[in-house]
Amino acid sequence: MLDEILVGDVLHRARLGGADFAELYVERWRRRALRVLSGEVKEATSGIEYGAGLRLFYGTEVVYAYTNDLSPERLLELTETLVKLKGSAGQVDTQGQGGLDFRKAVAQGLHTPAIPFTARDKRYRLERVREAEAGAQVSPQIKQVQSNLMEWEQEVLVANSDGKWAEDRRVRTRLYVTAIAQDESGMQTGVVGPGLSVGLELFDRYSPAEIGRKAGMQALTNLRAKPAPAGSMPVVIGNGFGGVIFHEALGHLLETTSVAKKASVLSDKLGEKVASEVVTYIDDGTTPHGWGSSEFDDEGLPTERTVLIENGVLKSYMVDRLGGMLTGYRPTGSGRRQDYTFAPTSRMRNTYIAPGSTPREKLFEGIEYGLYAADMGGGQVRPGSGEYNFAVKEGYIIRNGRIEEPVRGAMLVGKGPESIKRIVAVSDDLEMGPGMCGSLSGSLPVEVGQPHLLISEIVVGGQA
Repeated sequence: MLDEILVGDVLHRARLGGADFAELYVERWRRRALRVLSGEVKEATSGIEYGAGLRLFYGTEVVYAYTNDLSPERLLELTETLVKLKGSAGQVDTQGQGGLDFRKAVAQGLHTPAIPFTARDKRYRLERVREAEAGAQVSPQIKQVQSNLMEWEQEVLVANSDGKWAEDRRVRTRLYVTAIAQDESGMQTGVVGPGLSVGLELFDRYSPAEIGRKAGMQALTNLRAKPAPAGSMPVVIGNGFGGVIFHEALGHLLETTSVAKKASVLSDKLGEKVASEVVTYIDDGTTPHGWGSSEFDDEGLPTERTVLIENGVLKSYMVDRLGGMLTGYRPTGSGRRQDYTFAPTSRMRNTYIAPGSTPREKLFEGIEYGLYAADMGGGQVRPGSGEYNFAVKEGYIIRNGRIEEPVRGAMLVGKGPESIKRIVAVSDDLEMGPGMCGSLSGSLPVEVGQPHLLISEIVVGGQA
């Protein structure tokens, strides 16, 4: 995207100006969005965006600026502005000769889509979206359906004053369907939205009609459900997006963004037992075609599979460059950012609880009265402590070991570090679910996942 000589010149001038380390991040996006509401096209857009961000380190002090003008004049002006801001505060590289001998690393195509971004026309996309809408019409009580097809292709270049040069290409596609069911008792919603690092072959893996049908059935189930009970009880959390609780209430506590500031209750606990021994927790940026996968992170490091907790013992944190400098931990390829307008921080990629050995049906045996949270919705978490409350999107009562009537309005309330100690059994049916995670470096695609698992006791906020 940029000439090697220009990139080298920018980084060299930053070092001559006193920066201890300089990093240039360049990207180009192509995006498409198609939104259909009750059969009517509400949005059909496409566009190209590009820009660059320059990050300079002066010890552990960092300055960052960005531009969407990639001309040599503007990039060099951006460099001079940042250098003047710090006034040669670092170690001036007076011997630097410029013309860095870059060590180039280019993505090997591990997540290359089978159907290129440019394949298929608008009509094809609209037909798939309408198939989803038709699939959602499972009952006359389905009153409204909205379908969003999102596609993007992102090309990334990261180069730094250590001579690193990494290029990556990321293609992601997601179909997100929301169905609303209504009767005289009220209105309920069903949401299904698979997404992967693939092209339009997403529809070969997930039939649009089936995506719509699931959203419609979930809305209908919730419409017929009774108010959820309240109190402490055993809870079986469903696989896939059920992992969002531990993403929010545990995963963020393991990012050096909070660990380095001692703002996490899990700071300085490497080697300690922090979870039930049936819990192994992993963040994997290499999952083939995972929604949160990439070959390099946004600091140019290869992504990796990072075991965070193994059999209940804390083994690693998620570490970016600055986090590594502040804590002494090895960077784990976890530096991520929404786009060039954000500096990277340590972030999750595809994070999940590893499969256990308990058959799914065994999780329910012996539960006299409890809750089956088949699918989870959104929630809130207090940073640092992991205190959370999350809505159950689809729930059922467990009575005498059997899944019985559906309930609605349930909330799960607790603390992530405590809840993960109360996991008493983990099934073998791991599934992943895509989502968007918001934090210091913006909104990012991530996967959350887990098998079905049993928590011995958790507070359920309900209405009955």
